[in-house]
Amino acid sequence: MGTEREPMFDELPRLAGSGYRHSWDVWGASDQLGTLNRLTPRVVAAAAGCVRTGERIGVSLPLDEPSPPFFGRKPMAHSLYPMGDIGWDDWLDGFYLQCSSQWDGLRHIRSTDGFYGGWQGDPSADPGPLGIHHWARPGIIGRGVLVDLAAGEEDGYDAFTARRFTVADIEAALAAQGVGIRRGDILCVRTGWMDKYLALGPQARAELAVALVNPREYTCAGLSGSEEISRFLWDSGAAAVAADNPAVETVPADLSIGFLHGRLIPSLGFAIGELFDFSALAAACHADRRYDFLFTSVPLNVTGGVGSPANAVAVR
Repeated sequence: MGTEREPMFDELPRLAGSGYRHSWDVWGASDQLGTLNRLTPRVVAAAAGCVRTGERIGVSLPLDEPSPPFFGRKPMAHSLYPMGDIGWDDWLDGFYLQCSSQWDGLRHIRSTDGFYGGWQGDPSADPGPLGIHHWARPGIIGRGVLVDLAAGEEDGYDAFTARRFTVADIEAALAAQGVGIRRGDILCVRTGWMDKYLALGPQARAELAVALVNPREYTCAGLSGSEEISRFLWDSGAAAVAADNPAVETVPADLSIGFLHGRLIPSLGFAIGELFDFSALAAACHADRRYDFLFTSVPLNVTGGVGSPANAVAVR
């Protein structure tokens, strides 16, 4: 397929193993960026027009959050030592690159058909293909759009339950906010999960971390794993989707509907981020009824990295 016009979702071929539609031929056989190809110079230049007040709002957790860590990870240890009489240096131990608010790189998930683009290699043996360093060089910078799904929920909504948000829910949230999606946008999806997590006390956080040792045994609200969601995200022209929950999609996954990670990462090369903190950003957006902003995130330039902390800021 050529690059003059990206095919619509329903024009994409299906993978033989998973049956999911794929974009492996859209940007060429050696592509390393996936949907971040949509962040063209023209798109990024236009995104700068979203900056009106210069207000900067961090949307990343500290590197030692969540605490205790999820998914059986070890706590990060930060050590400092003096360098001579006046200087200091420091280092980190137990630093997981998918700790904190983070991006899932294209090495994170493979399907039965292979990694994105059909790569069949061993990530531990070959650091070149699909590593997070390919995303780090240009950064993930563009127009961000808040999609506040939590704002439209009734009293009693619990983001720690398996609420499956649909395309209709996304469209309703965007309509209520009076904002649309442009090609190359970075969708910032607020389910309210992070707000609830950050309000937990130490004991509740510890219990949640125990439950999250097995990533298949926790529950959270998120996007449905359906093909409908994949179609919407692809056809919207979005460059990335970042959410405030641990998985972007609803967990546990309903395999009769589909596995959104499998649909997006190895099949479509879609950039997805997890565990962002959009609470302060949402408050600012609701205060002046303006829901777009310049989104800036520069992953760590780790050759062959599977993921990276987000280091993300919204500039309004």
